[in-house]
Order: sequence, then structure tokens, then C-alpha cells
Amino acid sequence: MSSALVGVGSAPAGAASWAPKPSPMTTPWTAQVPVDKPLPEYPRPQLTRPDWANLNGIWDFAVTGRDAGQPSSFPDQIRVPFVAESALSGIQRRITENDKLWYKRTFAVPAGWNGRRVELNFGASDWQTTVWVNGTQVGAHKGGYDSFAYDITPQLNGGTNTVVVSVYDPTQTGGQAVGKQRINDVQPHSGGGIFYTAASGIWQTVWLEPVAAAHITRLDMTPNLGDSTLRVKVQGASASGRTARVTVSSGGTVVGTATGTVGSEISVPVPNAHLWTPEDPFLYDVKAELLDGSAVTDSASGYTGMRSIAVAKVDGVLRPVLNGKFVFQTGTLDQGYWPDGIYTAPTDAALKSDLQAHKDLGFNMVRKHIKVEPQRWFYWADKLGLLVWQDMPAMDTGKSPGTAARTQWEAEFHAIIDQHRSSPSLVMWVDQNEGWGQYDQARIANEVKAYDPSRLVNNMSGVNCCGSVDGGNGDVVDNHIYVGPGNTAPTATRAAVLGEFGGLGYKVPGHEWFPGGGFSYEDQASVSALNNRFVGLLDSIRVGQLPAGLSASVYTEITDVENEANGLLTYDRQVVKVDTARVKAANQALINASRNPAPPVTLPTGQYKSLRVTTPGYTNKYLRHQDALAFTEVVDAGSSGLLKNDATWKIVTGLANSNCYSLESRNYPGEYLRHRDFRVRRDANDGSALFKADATWCAVAGTGGVRLSSANLPGSYLRHIDSEVWLATPGGGHAWDNPATFTEDTTWAVEAPWAP
Repeated sequence: MSSALVGVGSAPAGAASWAPKPSPMTTPWTAQVPVDKPLPEYPRPQLTRPDWANLNGIWDFAVTGRDAGQPSSFPDQIRVPFVAESALSGIQRRITENDKLWYKRTFAVPAGWNGRRVELNFGASDWQTTVWVNGTQVGAHKGGYDSFAYDITPQLNGGTNTVVVSVYDPTQTGGQAVGKQRINDVQPHSGGGIFYTAASGIWQTVWLEPVAAAHITRLDMTPNLGDSTLRVKVQGASASGRTARVTVSSGGTVVGTATGTVGSEISVPVPNAHLWTPEDPFLYDVKAELLDGSAVTDSASGYTGMRSIAVAKVDGVLRPVLNGKFVFQTGTLDQGYWPDGIYTAPTDAALKSDLQAHKDLGFNMVRKHIKVEPQRWFYWADKLGLLVWQDMPAMDTGKSPGTAARTQWEAEFHAIIDQHRSSPSLVMWVDQNEGWGQYDQARIANEVKAYDPSRLVNNMSGVNCCGSVDGGNGDVVDNHIYVGPGNTAPTATRAAVLGEFGGLGYKVPGHEWFPGGGFSYEDQASVSALNNRFVGLLDSIRVGQLPAGLSASVYTEITDVENEANGLLTYDRQVVKVDTARVKAANQALINASRNPAPPVTLPTGQYKSLRVTTPGYTNKYLRHQDALAFTEVVDAGSSGLLKNDATWKIVTGLANSNCYSLESRNYPGEYLRHRDFRVRRDANDGSALFKADATWCAVAGTGGVRLSSANLPGSYLRHIDSEVWLATPGGGHAWDNPATFTEDTTWAVEAPWAP
């Protein structure tokens, strides 16, 4: 990877006295951020050049009213690229819709760049950014998540140059994409819910780069496994009609090369392609060159992974397929927030760490939730091997966006697609979430698919939630179910995914953003309870939802965020709350089950059967009803006729789900085994939807028998404990959820009836 030139500018006056503010929580990387030149890595791994100059570091800074012109003085210093609200910026103040941010620094262009154009690049700045060089405006940009650049060659003076940047960010009071940002106090406080501290101003790397007059601006790379080629569009500036040459190599050995016109599709052969997968994230090197005859006038390097993503019928069920094969996508919701840098990870190692945590825990996917990370985050996902669902950041909730806001949002979505379309890890665009700022769902999904047909499109994550409107199209139907996992069914045209579930909370003393202020969807009393409950959810998906057609699940969430205590890690990344090995094993079992599906468990409908306990030491006991409640009791040849009748059940098609079953009493026809307030009992069918759901049980494979999962509370099982029969949940907090012999107690042998 390229390294930046140093010494391109002197530190601002007063920089020696600059210091970061105390962070509400310190991550392992908080103290590792250099005062000057933080984030020194080349910021654009998919289009690299050897010469560049990093402008991150200490800039002069001022805050004025929103309508003010350039201030006469810049009394403060800020460490770029950390936002003004963050501790790492050294400012750490609340920015509102009435403020405008001003940045200023000097730089000198290295002498070795003479004869080339000089571009000033911004990774991202939130939201409305205007740039001046030596007093002349060179550009203005709207958008908080996409990169932009300006050719500043005409403004350079040959010596010390001055760049001034203004940023206006109204956050949720404007109409733009904001994701989870809200204008709040920057110090930890109660409340906030699922929304977090705003991130205003420059938040990704700023750098200078010399380029030829005609130069490459982007490599749009799409693998085509059908004919073993990499389709490349070399995008350029002042390069219309030029010839481009693209070379794909591995370990220094050329595997394919081809030429074509700039802006047109070039097919580069990649014979016997080494496919990219989460288990084997193999990357090829790519080099693009602009030619003038045989002379190379510009070149840039990148990388690619050969993989395909689509939806296809697998055993009659529509599933997402990677390289033509179904693999269950198990991931987490990743918000991308930091207690020290807010929107900006303190170091590149920190940026990598959250993705590495996914790998360590056995996940093969991550949903980047209504935020777009720097390209280096995608580089690490590509390199480590994680499938990425990328959300488009939402506009504010509860509002119908106006025409200008819609136009801006869609333009920014296009820019984000262009910026990240070549990352092999990125397999799905998530257009909208839970109806936040929703509009034109079907049109947008079709338009995104047309703009990037190489990926899956999710028109609305959480179509069952919060007043969202399902566009009815796209590649997946996506439900949010807390705690879940619930039932999400595929359709004839869309695969079924669980876009959010879980939200199990555990607060770690000494690692809370606002001590005592944390919340979750379901608090856990201990680390042991958290592990049992979480692994129970993963196991439930494996044995219940996967066979029923679910193809992916996104757990909320990888880390705590401010007052959300739902993380598998604490917000400061200092503590992994769960048993890493145990979670990894559960995820691996889920992935393996999708590759080697077990045959479906079927029961003989229309027949009388008795259900025997399989727990060692109790295998002479059977499920029976007594005074309308369910118990287990020893039944043998000498038992009374009443007991034998009570222990006999007619297996019928499920009252609420024809893929499942109901158990009708032998001696009380029309009465069924159902759960009510967790206790299992025999009740008469009153015809209600609730009764039918309570009395429907889905068969799951068990060792030495069958497990019966509730149709309306998937993942909860028919269980005997102390001779009573309950609806029990793995990792649940009730006495009847006791983890001891849980699997054995929920496994029943289906045997010949005591009362034929």
C-alpha cells in the first residue's frame, strides 16, 4: 500500500498546545492516535497511486453562525478527520443547525509533483462543504457519505498555499440522509434510545494527489463467473476516447490482460478463477493504465475478488446463492460508532477490529446500518472475508421528504454505489429501513437494481415494522423481529431474511457510556444467561427457521452504542461479553446446516401416538393431560385405561400452519395441547387465531426423538420439568427454562399409542 509524503505543511499556530478532550470511554486505540497525521494509511485501496500527501492533522478551526462568511480569526484547533462533537477532535462540542464549521491550514506541494495536476480529495464531510484554495472557491459538495475531489492546480501559487473549508450540517433538522445521527449533548446522558450523537464536518481523510492531465478516476469491476472474466470499466477525466489496458495478476504473475476504450466495458480473462468466499477471501491484483500509443500516461492499482451473488431455487426454496451455492448468511447489525471518534474509528486497526470480531465469533456477514464507512473498511471486509449488506443512510423518521430532499438522497445513493461497487464483499444494497423517510419503495428498488445489477437489492428492511411500506419487489423479504427469531417466509419471487433480531442486553460495570442508562430489548441477568439465550437463538434458527426457508439473519448488535446495551462487545471494545468459542461453534453449525441440510422431520398425521420422555432416568414417563394440564407420568401395561387415554394423542395437520402439527386429545376430541402463559394444557379449540397458533407445534430433529417448537414463539419448546410441561426457551429467565438437561427434556420419542 502507498505511503504518504510528509512535510507538506507546517502545523498551525498554537498546535503545540492542542490536546484531545477526555473521551467518555476509551477504546484500546484512543491513546494510539498521533497528534499529527492520524489515519496515515492510503484511504482509497481500490484506486491507489504511489504519490500522495496526507492532510490529516491539526487544522485551525472556528464556529460561526450558519449564514456568516469566513471568520477573520480561527481561535481553535481541530484534529482532522475527527468530527467536532468527538473527544479525539479536541473540540467536543454540540453543533446545531444554527452553526457553521470552518477549517483552515497551509500546505506546500512537493517539488516532485511539478508538471502534474494536483487534486484535493475528501473521503467524506457531513454535510454541505465548500472549499477555497488561496482565496478562490474551488468547489462545493452536498452529501455526508460520499467522497469528492477538486483539481486545485490553477489556484496553487508555487509556495505556501492555504486551504479553507466550511461545513454546514443541520443533521435531522435538514432534509438529508442522516442515519442514526441526532443533535444531542456530546457528553454521556440518559435517553437517546436508538439514535446517537451527531457527527458534523470532515470525518474521513483529506489528502492531496498528483495526476496526469488525462487520468483514471475509478475502476468499476464486476466478476463474471459464467465466462471466467472480470468486466472492467475504466472511468477517466479528460480521457474520452483514450485506450485503457487492464491487467489482473496474482502474486506477481499475470493471469489476464485486455484493452479497450475508457468508459466502455473491458473483459479481462481470469481462467480457472480462484473464487472469493468468506472462508477463502482470495483477492487478485488489478492494474489499469491509460495509453497514448504504446506509452503509458497514467496508471492506478486496485484489487478484485471473483464471486457471484444471486437468488435461485434451492430444493424448491428461493435462496441467495454465493458462487451458485446457498450458504446461510449469519451476521450482526454494525452501527459504526465510537465513543472517542463518534463516526470515525480512532485508527485503521480499530476500523479492522470490529470486522475481525465478526470473524472471531463465526459470523460470515455484516449489515452496515444506515451509515457508509470509508473505503478502507470495505477493504478489510474484502480481505477478511465478510459478506456486506450496505444500507443507504435514511432521512429523518416520521417525515415525508420533499422533492429536493428526494433528489439529493437518490444522487447520494448513486454516488455511494459508484464508490463501493467494486468491493467483492458487498452483496446487497438495503434501500430503506423501517419506513424512515420512506417513499417510492418499488421504483427505487428497481432503479438501484438497474444501476447495479450485479448485487441483490432489499427494498425495505423491516417490512413488518413501524409503519413501513413494502415495495413488493427486490430480491428479499426482510422482517425485523425482537427478540425473535420469529417466522419470515420466502415467496415465489423473494428469499426470506431476518434483517434484525435479538437485542439481548447485558451491562458490564465500568464499561457503560452512561452508567445505569443502558437499555436493551431483553435484559439478561448474567453472562451465563446471555450466552445461553444467544446461542439458543442461533440454534433455533438452525433447527427451525433455516429448514422453513429463512436464508439470513442479522443480530442486533456487534457492540453497545451509547445507551444501547445490546452489544456482543461493550461500546469501548474492551470486553467481549459472550463466550467466543461457543458462539463461533453455533454460527458454524448454522452455516454447515445450510450446506448440508438435514431431511425435514415429519410426523404421521391422522394417527394416534404417545410421546415418551427421552431424558435419562425418566424414559418410562409419557406426556399426558390431567385436569386439563399437561404432565409427564409413568405409563406401563398395568396403568389404568384413563391414564393410557390421557397419554394418547392424535397427530393432525397444524391448526395454524400446515407445515407443522397439532396434538388432539384421544379422550377429549376437539381439544388440543396448547401453551398459555407458558404452561402447557389441554383446551377446546375456540376457533380463534391465537388458540390455533398456541396449539400448533413444528417438528424439529432431536437425538433419539423429535423436538416440538411453538409455531408462534419459534425457538421455544415443549418441555417437561419436575413432571410439569411448559413452553421453555433456551437461555430464558424462568424456572422452567433451566438449562440443565434442556435438550433432553425437550426431546420426545414418538411411539405406538397406549390407547389405540
